[in-house]
Amino acid sequence: MFDIIIIGAGPAGASAGLFAAKAGKKTLLIDSDKSMTKKAWIENHYGLPETTGPELVETGKKQAVKFGAELIQDTVVNVTKSENGFNVATESQQYEGSHVIVATGISTDLAEKIGLSVKEGTEPRIKQVFDVDASGKSNVDGVWVAGTAAGVSVHTIITAGDGAKVAINVISELNGTRYVDHDLLK
Repeated sequence: MFDIIIIGAGPAGASAGLFAAKAGKKTLLIDSDKSMTKKAWIENHYGLPETTGPELVETGKKQAVKFGAELIQDTVVNVTKSENGFNVATESQQYEGSHVIVATGISTDLAEKIGLSVKEGTEPRIKQVFDVDASGKSNVDGVWVAGTAAGVSVHTIITAGDGAKVAINVISELNGTRYVDHDLLK
């Protein structure tokens, strides 16, 4: 059983995976390989002079794995409530987790299956997003949403930051106290 299952491994999902795994949470990152960032050329990302979307996505996934996240390539087809949290069904397997973070970018295809509320998107080309509160909580207890799927700007620096924020909120809930990840130079 995973503490946190993250659906999507673009900037929001991989960032959430990095923070969750680094915090010692048993983390599963499910990548459908459909991130819109894979089409991007990026010159406005703090700390990077320039990069391609595919490079950014691969680096993020590698960082999450470095800290212990399990990364699989598959497509999630359903999420259902279970006695201990959630069953997440992919095209090839089933996984169980206590919390789920949805970081599916522009896709809200899972909304009806999970029972998540959606609302109209505010970004150009984003028709609808999941309806979440400021912490990333959805209307289904234990399901959180991060990044573009949660209605934040499509810019990678913003979605990555939102993924980190939501992961920190989930970690804090699991720990029962506010979690802070701030390493010091050695």
